[in-house]
Amino acid sequence: MYNTENFDQKTFEPKCFTSNGSVTLKGIEIKYHTICEDNVFYENGNPIASIFSYSYFRDDVDTTNRPVIFAFNGGPGSSSMYVHAGFFGAKRIKYEEVNRETSLPPYDVIDNPDCLLDEADIVVIDPVGTGFGVLLDDSHAKDFFGIEEDAEALLTFIEKWLRKYNRFNSPKYLAGESYGCTRCAVAAGISCGGMGAKRGYGIKFDGLILIGNTVTVGKYFNEGVEVESSVLYFPTYAAINWYHNHPSDQSVDEFALEAKKFADNDYLLALYKGEALKGEEREIIIQKLMYYTGVSRQYLEMHALKIDEKGFRLEVVKDKGLSVSRYDGRLTRPLLVPFAEEIEKQEGGDATAQRYDGFFYAALNGTILPSLNVKMDRQYLTFRNFWGDGTYKWNTEEKGGNTSYRLREAMNGSRGMRVFFANGWYDDCTEIGMVYYTIDHAGLDHSRVFMKPYKSGHMIYISEENTRELAQDISKFIRGEDINGND
Repeated sequence: MYNTENFDQKTFEPKCFTSNGSVTLKGIEIKYHTICEDNVFYENGNPIASIFSYSYFRDDVDTTNRPVIFAFNGGPGSSSMYVHAGFFGAKRIKYEEVNRETSLPPYDVIDNPDCLLDEADIVVIDPVGTGFGVLLDDSHAKDFFGIEEDAEALLTFIEKWLRKYNRFNSPKYLAGESYGCTRCAVAAGISCGGMGAKRGYGIKFDGLILIGNTVTVGKYFNEGVEVESSVLYFPTYAAINWYHNHPSDQSVDEFALEAKKFADNDYLLALYKGEALKGEEREIIIQKLMYYTGVSRQYLEMHALKIDEKGFRLEVVKDKGLSVSRYDGRLTRPLLVPFAEEIEKQEGGDATAQRYDGFFYAALNGTILPSLNVKMDRQYLTFRNFWGDGTYKWNTEEKGGNTSYRLREAMNGSRGMRVFFANGWYDDCTEIGMVYYTIDHAGLDHSRVFMKPYKSGHMIYISEENTRELAQDISKFIRGEDINGND
C-alpha cells in the first residue's frame, strides 16, 4: 500500500496538535480544548506503531471525578471517522433526508448540539493501521491485528492516556460501534484479569456503550450460534418490511416485537418440523412469513421457508426495482439488470456506503480536522482490509471462548459496571435479534444491562432525531439513570 509520509522507524516523529473551541449545549456555552496526537508503541527504544487520538476536554470543570468516554468504530480495520464526524465530535455532519438522493457535495457540518461534552470528556481513537493510526514495523502486525491483540493495545493506550492526563480517578466508559463492541467487551474482560492476557491491567470501566452490537455467544461474530439465523434476524426483516411496505398501522416497535414473538415460537417450530409441516398448518406459516417480512411465496418455497439476509435485501422491495442496504434498511439502491446478475454477483454496492462514506470523509477531513488544527502529510485510511486479499490477516482466536464470555468476565470482575446495548431496528448487519439472544444466553447480570431499540440502522445516529435520542440516552446512562425510564 502506498503511503504519503515516511514511516521509517528511525525518522518517525510523533505528531501533536492543539486547539480551542466552544459549543452551545442545552443553552449553555461550553468552552473546550483539544489535543490530537500520536500515542506510540516502542520495542527496544524503536517506535513500532501508533494509535492516534482526538481528546476533547471541557475547560470550566474540575476533572478529578469527571467521566471520560473512549470512543471508536469497528471493522476490524475501521477508522473512527463515523463516530467522530457523525456523533461524538464537537462538530458533526448535519442530517437531512436519510435516504438522500445524492452522494455528492455540498456537505453541511454544524456545531454538534448533541455533543456529550456537558457530561464527559471525549477521546476518539484511531486504532493501529486505521485513520491516522500507523503500523511502523510490519514484523509487529501480529501484535496488533487480532481480537485480543487489538484489545490489549487499546488498554495500553488508555493506561498511558490516564497517566498522562492524571485521570485514573475519573469514571471511564468505552463506547464502541459494530466490531468496536467486541473491542469493548474483550478489553474490559482482559482488564479484569481475564484468561490469556499478556500482562495484568488495573483499569476498571464504569460502563460499556455498545452501538450495533457484535458481542455474541458464537465463536466469532455469529459463527456457531446454534439457532437458525432466519429466526434470530426475523425482527429486523419485519422492521424493514414495515418501513417500506407498511403492512400494519402498528408502530415499528409493536410490529417488530409481534414478529419476534411469532418467530420465537411458531416459526422456530415450523423450521424444526421441516417437511413434516404440511397442509393448512404450513399455509398459515407461509402467509405470516409473507406478511411480516414482505418476501414472496416463490422465495419461501425455493428456500424451504428459510430467509437469509442477502436474499431478504433483494426481495423486500424488489417490486419497486430496489434493494435495501445491509447497514441501514431504510436506504435503497436500484437493482442490477438482469436480476440474475444481482443474485450471482451482488455488485450494486451498499446504499448506506454509497450515500454517506463520502459525506463523512469530506466532513472529517475538510472541516473537523482543520478546526482541530490537525495538519500533516499523512494518509487518512478510512478502512483497512483484513479479509480476502488484504495485506494483513486478523487473528480471530478468542482465548475466553467467545466475546460474551469476556463481557461476563468484565461484569463479574468489575462489580457495578453497567452495559448499554443500543441497536437499530433497521440494522441488517448486526441484527437486533442477536442482541436479545445474547442477553438471554450469556449469563449476564440483567440488573446492570440496558437495551434499547432505535428507529435507525447500524449507525444509530443517522438523522437528527436519532442523534438527539442516542445522546440523551448516553447522558442518562452516565448519570446512572435507567435509559428505559423504569423506576
